[in-house]
Amino acid sequence: MADILTERKGDTLWIRLNRPERRNAFDPAMSGAITEALQDAASMRTVVITGSDGSFCAGGSLQQLGTPTTGEMRGLYQSSLQMLDAIRTCPRPVIAAVNGAAAGGGNELVMACDLAIAARSATFGQTGPKVGSAPVTGATNVLGVQIGEKRAKEMAMLCRRYSAEQAEDIGLINEVVEDDQLVDSVTAWCDELAMLSPRYLEITKISSNIWWNSARDSFSSGLGMLVQAVGSADMVEGATAFLEKRRPGFPEPE
Repeated sequence: MADILTERKGDTLWIRLNRPERRNAFDPAMSGAITEALQDAASMRTVVITGSDGSFCAGGSLQQLGTPTTGEMRGLYQSSLQMLDAIRTCPRPVIAAVNGAAAGGGNELVMACDLAIAARSATFGQTGPKVGSAPVTGATNVLGVQIGEKRAKEMAMLCRRYSAEQAEDIGLINEVVEDDQLVDSVTAWCDELAMLSPRYLEITKISSNIWWNSARDSFSSGLGMLVQAVGSADMVEGATAFLEKRRPGFPEPE
């Protein structure tokens, strides 16, 4: 099975995450495929990222986190950051068409996109401290610029789930539409963007990266701390509990 499916619809490149058996969670292979597709998108007017089979993206794959190795986790973290950077540096506007749950790194994927339109059934939220991780590639830094520091800390620390309407109210996404109208609505946004100057849209987009670029050192240091925590009791318990679909029992603070 291909990790992603790409389709050119007029002047728009649609990238569909295609691992429904794990709710489209990304591993290094999928992150690499998305990065490569974005690097080939300069000839298009817009790019859309969406998911398959009613899920948007469940974040980074947790399948190996019960028995992690430093090399595996470093590869997952680095490839994830490269994917998010590819979204921010793609010269064309990137729209998240959120057709289901955007959780953990999937929520950060929405944050990295320039625009986001969600189906009414979509949900949003971070999962890091709940599964033995931390959302250091956006939700602990850039998210505060997007929705305010207190709301961002609420989302990153408490790991609550938010409806599409709540996500729109706090400024995480641009619009909520009925599920069966998502593709048409996203296409309408793409058509509107296609009427504008691609040169000046690119200038607008890249110059808007000031906060992302300012947080870039925080991303790297945060990922470095996550690598140092590989194999910790908190990581193993969080991932194991998630895979076993039970409530985690984390160790007492030291």
